[in-house]
Amino acid sequence: MTVKSFYATGKRKSAIARVYLKEGTGNWTVNKRNFDDYFTRESLKMLIQQPLEITGKKGMLSFDISVDGGGIAGQAGAVKHGISKALLEYDPELRDVLKKAGFLTRDSRIKERKKYGQPGARKRFQFSKR
Repeated sequence: MTVKSFYATGKRKSAIARVYLKEGTGNWTVNKRNFDDYFTRESLKMLIQQPLEITGKKGMLSFDISVDGGGIAGQAGAVKHGISKALLEYDPELRDVLKKAGFLTRDSRIKERKKYGQPGARKRFQFSKR
């Protein structure tokens, strides 16, 4: 008997997470490391596990996650988004719960590019009439 695997991509800021979900014992690997070793902050661990808690699937599913780009908080947001989308692939009936909680919406806020002839994205050199 083969265990079916489900895949989804999550994004936030400049971080991208590839999430592989399968039914199992609840093992988590992030970039071939243990989940608790990769995400050390408790607040980030809680943020990532929100989709599982709201759907009641905590401890029933195993995840193999590959994440890169951005910082640790952006990566956590990308993993949360990826988990939510993978849960949707796993069970389409969870859509209403995940959508109402706002977990399927990609947070598209990214850094604005620096404009030429100016010191930053929004900052301008001081204006002088003369």
